[in-house]
Amino acid sequence: MRTNTVIYPGTFDPITNGHVDLAERAAKLFDRVVVAIAYSEKKTPLFTLEQRVELCQESLSHLDNVEVTGFSNLLTDFAQSQGARCVLRGLRAVADFEYEFQLANMNRAIYPEFESIFLTPSEHLSFISSSLVREIAALNGDITPFVPRHVAVALQERFADQS
Repeated sequence: MRTNTVIYPGTFDPITNGHVDLAERAAKLFDRVVVAIAYSEKKTPLFTLEQRVELCQESLSHLDNVEVTGFSNLLTDFAQSQGARCVLRGLRAVADFEYEFQLANMNRAIYPEFESIFLTPSEHLSFISSSLVREIAALNGDITPFVPRHVAVALQERFADQS
């Protein structure tokens, strides 16, 4: 039996309601969704890989065909190891498209059977980004409309530790 698996990669630092929205919609389109959290030390994430995996697992636990795992290798290699031939990428704005287009072509040059699937978040979530959420949280702003409740608590605790 052929299973349609999609990889949904990102740093998810932290996971937002926009990410959850895309995962929910992908779960309706694919048999299996692998949320792949990039190790990404170069971006100096706020949360460790283990913490980001835990936050994502809790945020997506209501979706029975979604798995969450960390990865630190080339995305195309990771996708092949998961039996996936496509990647899900979110587009919030036109500004995202140019970079995503370049990335899609590079991935396809490395792994010719690899397809990129683009979804846009629901309109009321389209302005949310992890970096903006981190910035608001660092300034003690209300982030509860933008992230799952347990993520807001984790962010508040993280920034309380830095004071």
